[in-house]
Amino acid sequence: MPALKPTEFSAKIVWLGCVSDRETSLMAEPLNEVTARFSGVDGEEHAGITRPSCSRVLSQYERNTEIRNVRQFSVLSAEDIAAIAAEMGIDALDPAWLGASIVVEGIPDFTHIPPSSRLQNQDGTTLTVDMENRPCQLPAKVIEGVLPGKGRAFKPAAVGRRGVTAWVEREGRLAIGDTLTLHVPDQPAWVHLGVARGK
Repeated sequence: MPALKPTEFSAKIVWLGCVSDRETSLMAEPLNEVTARFSGVDGEEHAGITRPSCSRVLSQYERNTEIRNVRQFSVLSAEDIAAIAAEMGIDALDPAWLGASIVVEGIPDFTHIPPSSRLQNQDGTTLTVDMENRPCQLPAKVIEGVLPGKGRAFKPAAVGRRGVTAWVEREGRLAIGDTLTLHVPDQPAWVHLGVARGK
């Protein structure tokens, strides 16, 4: 029996973007399509087979240790972005301000899909989900530049809504309008998780 199973859930790609230089700005350039390679998207700030470790994995590695890059894509849902904007008290959030790679529409509670899920389009191009992407201050700086006084509201509003990070399992083209089917690991939840977290 396959260890991964397709679900009835699918989403449409409604936005694609590329961050070319995060040191200058997290602002993403909107695109109509990208070629997803094993190293990510050519010319994208998050591309690469490996990356220097960051604050998210300090419990495992010293900062700047070379590790496998499972953060090639920042994938958010249109539904979560709308909820963030509503909580911030603004009409809308441009995905470009968030440094998004992909915005999808149609999968409920998208930020909490299981780690190691796959998002696969009709041509077989496949992204593997690493895990939930935690909010940081970088989008807040971009938002503040566009909407003065609103940037500080981003991080608390984005908790549990920041989407996921993902890496390329099968190369191919991704384009606006593509349908991504969600495939999930065929295994039960780990019942000892509460114990492992000290609960």
